[in-house]
Amino acid sequence: MKTKRTYKTYPREFKCEAVALVNDQGYSVQKAADSLGIRSNMLYRWKDELDAEKSGKNLSEDERGELKKLRKEVKELRMEKEILKKASAFFAKEMK
Repeated sequence: MKTKRTYKTYPREFKCEAVALVNDQGYSVQKAADSLGIRSNMLYRWKDELDAEKSGKNLSEDERGELKKLRKEVKELRMEKEILKKASAFFAKEMK
């Protein structure tokens, strides 16, 4: 029987500090990964994600939440607009 594989998760602060070793302090990715006890491909991925986030290509969690909230609000406003259009058309017919 197979057991489900569990993956270790790292806090955002740890990821930022690991990337800072490479970006700010001049460590090679392999040396930084070895000293932290992680794989180098993981550090490369964290570095790419943080660089993309800083350049504005990726959205942060706060931005994702705000975007989701705004999309929901736009959907509701569009529905209300449609209802008002139908109601105004109905009352325009009633007045004639």
